[in-house]
Amino acid sequence: MTGLRYVYAVCRPFDAALQTQLTGVAGDPPRLLPHGDLVAVVSHVPEADFGEEALRAHLEDLDWLTGTARAHQQVVDALTAVTTPLPLRLATVFRDDSGVRVMLEERETAFRRTLERLDGRVEWGVKVFVEAEPEQAAAPAQPAPKPASGRDYLRQRRRQSRANEDLWTRAEEFATGLHRTLSERADDARLHAPQNPRLSGAAGRNVLNAAYLVRRDASEEFVERVDRTKDDAPGIRVELTGPWAAYSFAGDERADGADGAETREGDAS
Repeated sequence: MTGLRYVYAVCRPFDAALQTQLTGVAGDPPRLLPHGDLVAVVSHVPEADFGEEALRAHLEDLDWLTGTARAHQQVVDALTAVTTPLPLRLATVFRDDSGVRVMLEERETAFRRTLERLDGRVEWGVKVFVEAEPEQAAAPAQPAPKPASGRDYLRQRRRQSRANEDLWTRAEEFATGLHRTLSERADDARLHAPQNPRLSGAAGRNVLNAAYLVRRDASEEFVERVDRTKDDAPGIRVELTGPWAAYSFAGDERADGADGAETREGDAS
């Protein structure tokens, strides 16, 4: 099959087989492209969609991006089940196998260093949300009493404002303590910007959005520790996701291009 080479991840050689029916971006099954003591996981994609100009246009198309990201993630998830991959940025594309090999040679030292740091580890995501206003959390079915006067209304608003401030304070203290505890049980941690609820669709205000690099053999204990916190604070919700490939800890070695999408020339192999 002709076409450009889409690269999902770089890893060390491994013996386990990927899922038989696994397909990647554009429906092409991924394959392993070994070079030295590194392996690039690649598939073919059509130049009509992934050439420089077409790709630039597609990156503005949310539906296309969503489908491509889903296929990309499916391959990385399959790799995570059998080895420790270093995932590359979405839409990392090369002209041919030779271009991929040149990338592996140029980044060999950085790739090997990062893979050694990530070996045997996975990423867990933890988010903390303030679920509801205090009065709503305490009695969601009870409507607020109608104030008898303007003065009563102002008192009611002041009480609500103080209650809200108390909840935000408790949530921030809870999130800070949880992050400190989980960081002690992880090899590394990253704090991400809080999610915008209008973009994420998640209910509540996000006060912690963190990723933790955890050894596979310590993951069960890590998950249990998160689970034990979920009922510790009324009105505060804790969400755990993973295990994932270590996207948050891949650093600058994730890809060769600053924009996360590139096509490089190479001789046909």
